[in-house]
Amino acid sequence: MFKRLVVSHPLAANMIQTGTLFGVGDAIAQYMAPQQPHYDWPRTLRAVGYGGVIFAPIGNKWYHLLAKIKPSASHAVNTGWRVAADQLIFAPFIGIPMYYSVMTVLENRHPILPRIEEQLTTNWWPTLANNWKVWPAFQAVNFFFVPVHLRLLAVNVISIFWNTYLSWTLNAKDAMITQEELGLSRDTDAADRKTD
Repeated sequence: MFKRLVVSHPLAANMIQTGTLFGVGDAIAQYMAPQQPHYDWPRTLRAVGYGGVIFAPIGNKWYHLLAKIKPSASHAVNTGWRVAADQLIFAPFIGIPMYYSVMTVLENRHPILPRIEEQLTTNWWPTLANNWKVWPAFQAVNFFFVPVHLRLLAVNVISIFWNTYLSWTLNAKDAMITQEELGLSRDTDAADRKTD
């Protein structure tokens, strides 16, 4: 059924799947953070919204655009150009900045612009470096063997791990602050008990 939906309504199918997998990635990231005092449902909903409403339509268009790159009669050469465009244009200048910027805006914690700048300053290069360890080889296989309407679907197979990493990175500083606050509140409670 899902395969039929991908063929008949590829954008809707990709939005559902991408949103779901961004949510799953965030859920895994939260469970991997033992210092977190409770499960943050709004955070997961932001991940689902970003994946389904923002990333999936843009990713869908991007893969169709890449399919038009045909500078050669060789499928292998065309695949190389597509991987290069994906990894040297989309990842560093669209995908990674868009994720950290949009997710920070969705958090709606002010001041927003300095928070976006901090996220990009802190996370852009490490995320891009880790991106290049994972995605070029996968995308080479994806662009060479997978039909264009299934490419985002193929990306989503490995994205569950990538989405976990992105969510962990995005929220790492907040998690440390929460841990410090929890430690501080425990110390304060302990001090209050001693004075009682």
